[in-house]
This record gives sequence, structure tokens and C-alpha cells, in this order.
Amino acid sequence: MAVSTATPGVSDGALSPLSKRLRVLLGAERVVDDLRRYFGIGLPSGVVAFTGSRFEHLAGGGDRPEVADRVTAEDLVAVQTLSVTVPASVALDILEGPLGARLSGLLHAIPTDINMVDADADVVADDSPADQAWHLLRDQPDVGWVIAGKLLARKRPRLLPVYDRVVRCAVGRPSSFWLALHTALRENDVALHRQLLELRQVAGVPETVSVLRVCDVAVWMGHRAEGHACPR
Repeated sequence: MAVSTATPGVSDGALSPLSKRLRVLLGAERVVDDLRRYFGIGLPSGVVAFTGSRFEHLAGGGDRPEVADRVTAEDLVAVQTLSVTVPASVALDILEGPLGARLSGLLHAIPTDINMVDADADVVADDSPADQAWHLLRDQPDVGWVIAGKLLARKRPRLLPVYDRVVRCAVGRPSSFWLALHTALRENDVALHRQLLELRQVAGVPETVSVLRVCDVAVWMGHRAEGHACPR
């Protein structure tokens, strides 16, 4: 079942490039089934959900109040459900060293109670606390942009999206994915955000799964199924 992407009175020419691309990807016939498959909804006996279905919810979530401003061992396990691993030396520095203290200071300045669509652009802009945290993690040995983004998405799932090589291959390379997605979600009276809410509801995905995660999973599953050889 496909969810309608039509927005009355709005032409594709009025949309940002990312919004246009996401409208196509999220309107595909397979999207609802892909979401159900990924999150293990209505699967036949013996078929298991993807490990990434536990990314946001493992141990109660990375943004629960008592741990929202520090990276825990549970967060490091959670990112492994998305097929990446924080190197042991970096993980120890996060858990016990000065890197963890620096990250905690930045996380404290990143709101936990707001969706990307409702946030001001400066919350995800260059040199914001979120951007500084991403650069701090990205620049650690053997971490890079994918792991950095996934770890921050675990800590702020409503505000910061997962963005990896498969999603990048599917939607392109805007100069700032966070800002481009923020624009796409807000334009046309938040039409894209409403489309994602509808997809979540139709697929039966729990409301505790963020809209950003619904978007990531839908794009990732569809692009992966098409067999693209995504560049590193």
C-alpha cells in the first residue's frame, strides 16, 4: 500500500530537491511492507525483525532523562544494531575519559523534547552544539561521519536523523543533510512530516519510533532492495 504524496496546490517545482526525492521514495508501493518487515510487524513464524528495530528502544532509549546528556554502554550497543561499531579505544574514552565529558557538555545544550520539524534551523546548523558534537565524534580515530551520526541519532532520535552511505546514495549529498531535511520536513505546511506520520500509522509502527527513523528505514530498505552498489 502506498501513502499519497500529493499536496493540493503545490507543484514539484516549488519543493526543495530533497523533498522531491523523498516524495518519490516514500510514495513507493513497497514502503509500508518494508516498514513492517524491518520492525517485525505481522511477520510469519520464524522470520525475525532487523536488529536495527531495537536501535531507539534498547534499554529504554538514549534520550531518557537520566542518561540523555551522557553516552552509555547501552548506546554503544545500540549503534551496533545498525551494523557499525565504535572502536574500543574511543568507546573507553567516551565512557571513562575526557571525550565523554566533552560530549556530555555538548549534549546538555541539545534539546531532547523537540522534533526536527518543530525546531528552529539553528538547532541543527553549522557550529550548533549538535554540529560540534558530530565533528568531535567524526574526528576520532576510525569513527567517521556515519558512526558519529548514528550515535547522535541514538541520543536525540526526534531531532537528529540516521544518515549512512545507503541513504546518501538514495537521496544525494546536500551540503548539510540535517538542514536539507529540516527544510524538507517544514515546507508545504509540513506535508512530508505528515506523510511520515501516516506511514507510521498505516504500517503499525509504534508511535515511540521517531518520524526521522521511519524516514531513514523506508529509504534504506527500498534502496537496499534495489541492489544499488553504494559508494563508500
